[in-house]
Amino acid sequence: MRLGFWQLHRAEEKQALLTQYSVGTQSTMELSATSVSSLPTFQHVRARGHFDPAHQLLLDNMPSQHGQAGYRVVTPFELEQGGWILVDRGWIQMGATRQALPDVPVGSELRNIAGRFDALPRAGIDLASPTVDRSAPWPRVMSFPRHDSVEEALGHRLLPGLILLDADQPNGYERVWQAHFSFGPERHIAYAVQWFAFAVAAVIVYVIVSLRRESDEPSADPSRT
Repeated sequence: MRLGFWQLHRAEEKQALLTQYSVGTQSTMELSATSVSSLPTFQHVRARGHFDPAHQLLLDNMPSQHGQAGYRVVTPFELEQGGWILVDRGWIQMGATRQALPDVPVGSELRNIAGRFDALPRAGIDLASPTVDRSAPWPRVMSFPRHDSVEEALGHRLLPGLILLDADQPNGYERVWQAHFSFGPERHIAYAVQWFAFAVAAVIVYVIVSLRRESDEPSADPSRT
């Protein structure tokens, strides 16, 4: 029963994310160093500043929606009003070898960008962050890095969060953004029904076995009482 209720709770969480994603579409907010802390996940935002093409990240273990191996290209963006934030410019296919990193150029001119406010992707099992190698070349391949690890690699502070660059924005790659989970709330509800069915079946079996045990017990002999 507890497993069934846990699945229902997971379904509620995912439905809340879907609702939040839908609500974030209804308005666009200006992103700044002062507003970033109050932005909800998936809020649509716009920002003005410039990219840092010399220090980009290639997030490893990021297959495409069709399961192809590749990277998500994450580029630091310096806001015109001050502060740095990461921008996810989308998915790009891996080269012929891991040594042949893809070319991910972008200009450093002042520009306006728009996208969804989110966070760095996280692994299913959150392991300790590896030691940052400051001598590694750029673009730098990192697998599920934490915020502080990226700050250490870049050598300066970052505003919390990340912008998922809109699909119609230039200088991006494959971008199919959605509330990020492998399956929706409907499957959790189906799993909950299964667990509840198992619980009911277990109770029925317990009752049948208990009644059968009682009927199999020998009755007391009245002449011996």
